[in-house]
Amino acid sequence: MAKPADIGSKRLISLAPNAWVQWVTGNPQVRASELLDAEFQWISRESDVIVKASSPEHQEFLILNELQLRYSQAMPKRMRNYVALAEEKYNLSTYPVLINILPPPATVTIENCYDSEFMGLNARQDYRVINLWEVDAELVLGQPLPPLFPFVPILKGGGSESKLRSAVQALRADQTLNQLEPLLAFFASFVLEIPLIQQIMRWDMTVLRESPWYQEILQEGVAQGIQQERRGSLERILKLRFSEIPVEISVRIEALTLEQLEELMATALTVNSLDEFSEHLPN
Repeated sequence: MAKPADIGSKRLISLAPNAWVQWVTGNPQVRASELLDAEFQWISRESDVIVKASSPEHQEFLILNELQLRYSQAMPKRMRNYVALAEEKYNLSTYPVLINILPPPATVTIENCYDSEFMGLNARQDYRVINLWEVDAELVLGQPLPPLFPFVPILKGGGSESKLRSAVQALRADQTLNQLEPLLAFFASFVLEIPLIQQIMRWDMTVLRESPWYQEILQEGVAQGIQQERRGSLERILKLRFSEIPVEISVRIEALTLEQLEELMATALTVNSLDEFSEHLPN
C-alpha cells in the first residue's frame, strides 16, 4: 500500500524548480536558485512558496507562488500584502502568481489585480493568474512538468483513463515522484469512478481519505452546506416580506460569504424595502 505523501506546495515546486519558474513566468531563460522562507512577521498565514530566481534580462528577482484549492475573493488584497512584504523582506522585485486548482462557482469572477482608490490616491497590484482547468494535460505530460503530474485529471483534456495511466506511469518512473500518487488519485476521483482508479493505481483508497487535500475538500463541503442553508434562509425571509426577489439581488446573494449572510439576516428582517436591503449588499 502506498504511504501518505508530503504534498505541500513547497514539496511540489522543489521537484523541478526550473521547470516550474519557466512555466509560471512563460520565460524559458528564468532559472530558480533558492526556495525562500515565506513566513512574514506581521501576518498569521504563510504565502505558499517564494522562489528566488534570475534571468539574463531581469537579474535576480522573486517569484511568489500562491496555490489555492479554490479562488477566494480575498485573494487580490492578500496578493497585494504578500508582494509588499516579500519585497520589504528580501529587497528584490517580485513576480506574483496565483494558481487556482479547482474552478469557483459560476457567480465568482477571478480577478488578476488588486485595485483601489481612496481620497484621490490609487493602489494597484497586478499578478498573474493560472487556472489549472485551463492548462492542457498533453502539454504538462509532454513538456514535462513534474510538479503538475498529480493534477493531470483536472487539467484540460486530462479527465480520461488514458491520461490517468500516463500520469501514473510518469510518477512511477521517478523515485522522487512516486509518493505523489495519493494526490493524483485524489484529483482523479473528481472525474473518474473510484473502482477504475483502484484498478489503475493498485492500492488501498484509505490512503486517499487520509490525504490533507481530501480532508480540506470535506471541510469545505461542510462549510458550503452551512453557507447554502444560510443563503436559502435569507432568500426565504426576503420572499416572505417582499414576494419576488429580483435576479440582480439573487446573484449578489449567491456571492456572499457565510459571515456576510449571517450579518444580513437581521437586516432582511428590519428593512422596509428590497431597495433598502440592496443598499446593505457588498458591491
